[in-house]
Amino acid sequence: MHEPASRSVQEAATGNRYDRMEWAGAFGDLGTLIPFVVAYIGVLKLDPFGVLFAFGLCMLACGLHYRTPIPVQPMKAIGAVAVTQAAQTAVVTPGAVYAAALATGAAWLFLGLSGAAARLSRLVPPAVVLGIMLGLGFGFMLEGVKMMQTDWPVAAIAGLATLALMANRTFPAMFVLLAFGAAVGLWRQPELLHGLAEVPIGLPAPTFALSSLGWNELMVGVFLLALPQLPLTLGNAVIAIKEENNRLFPQRPVSENGLATSTGIMNLLSSVVGGVPMCHGAGGMAGHVAFGARTGGSLVILGGILLALALFFSPGVALLFKLFPLAILGVILFLTGAQLALGSSVLPADRNQRLVALMTAALCMWNVAAGFVVGLALHLMVRRGWIRM
Repeated sequence: MHEPASRSVQEAATGNRYDRMEWAGAFGDLGTLIPFVVAYIGVLKLDPFGVLFAFGLCMLACGLHYRTPIPVQPMKAIGAVAVTQAAQTAVVTPGAVYAAALATGAAWLFLGLSGAAARLSRLVPPAVVLGIMLGLGFGFMLEGVKMMQTDWPVAAIAGLATLALMANRTFPAMFVLLAFGAAVGLWRQPELLHGLAEVPIGLPAPTFALSSLGWNELMVGVFLLALPQLPLTLGNAVIAIKEENNRLFPQRPVSENGLATSTGIMNLLSSVVGGVPMCHGAGGMAGHVAFGARTGGSLVILGGILLALALFFSPGVALLFKLFPLAILGVILFLTGAQLALGSSVLPADRNQRLVALMTAALCMWNVAAGFVVGLALHLMVRRGWIRM
């Protein structure tokens, strides 16, 4: 049985649901979640318990509070810098990551509670917001293609099967995609099953992650990791996600100040339990929606799963994630990007504002923070008459 074409995301009920489509949509953001979690655990040697516990608890809270598929994602700029620097030098340590979460949490909590987040957001013109979302969409698609290039046969089979089942409510596409990925992973690496069977199951001892934080780690976390992330978070995790949520779910609107406040709370919690800097993101919502999510139930489901993994199976998480080939995650990321780009494809009628949107999008495919700043500068030049088309 196929979902009726007339059904739109705006028709979703205001309460959470936990049906098979919410379960399928719960995994729509794995294309960004898994690679960053694996990198944090594998390269920076963060404790899997803290990382998964923070994500799980925050997803559970956001799903129950917002009741739409507001995602909880790793902050990409911080994650990229932290992992690459840790691999090349000894500058970034787990303590620096916790410090970045602490600083980020304090900053966004202040911006949200003071109302400054909304005031900053009002300074950003609609063309720049559109460019950010369009650029993110195409950027996700390109990153998905790169992942799929690691194994084109698997990607082709998975992609075609997923497209064929995208509107099917009897056999949700995500379930088929994950089952196929796990089967391929076990076929190619049968030793993973043996390794997973030997992982001890039990409750880990909780720790206070900030107990040994030093000044050097605090400086690295604040100035190398947290500060460069702020423009990206404002553009993608506050402004863009607000626009995306309120377009898709007008019956459950969110505000810039509310999103900034929840970002602050999430990161303060994460810094205490040993998690990583987190945010909301328009791309994550697009992924959840693309695979069937229509309520916050999808976040509650995924959060519950991550909490269970953290509490009982955290030593085996790295092995579990190895089950899914990179090409499978690439398919998820490509379709997530397509969902976001298609939802942001109506360009401004004014040619000058169209230029601002397209230039912002082009740069955001490479670096969202750079696209955000350049887009604001272009808008200012257009307003002053320095650029005319």
